[in-house]
Amino acid sequence: MEIRTISLDSECVVITAQDVMLSDSTFNDVNMSNVSITDANLSDLRVEGAQLGGAVFTNIGMPPADHPMFDPNAEQRPLHFEDCDLHKSAFTSCDLSGVEISNCNIEGLTIDGVLVSELLENFKNASSDRH
Repeated sequence: MEIRTISLDSECVVITAQDVMLSDSTFNDVNMSNVSITDANLSDLRVEGAQLGGAVFTNIGMPPADHPMFDPNAEQRPLHFEDCDLHKSAFTSCDLSGVEISNCNIEGLTIDGVLVSELLENFKNASSDRH
């Protein structure tokens, strides 16, 4: 496979790419609003200093059982979110097992309609009552 390098500098272009390898590519100071990425391997993707308001992430993770690349022994590597503003975001039907939340503002955070701050307060009170 021939690897070609394409440089676009201060150009306004619309790119349609199919069956293309873009690994090790860099995009800096670009407007990628309304971009659609489907059926893609984004392992080790790094997004920094980006505005993601209105972004939608669906069907993220390992390929489902009916996908040709499905591997029943494969395990999703963890994702890392740091210094992100996710207020008013929604996580629906997501596997959050083993997720760690630390040093985060959880004001108004609910899980299945229950305020997490109340859960933590009740846990702390029950813990101190035992001692």
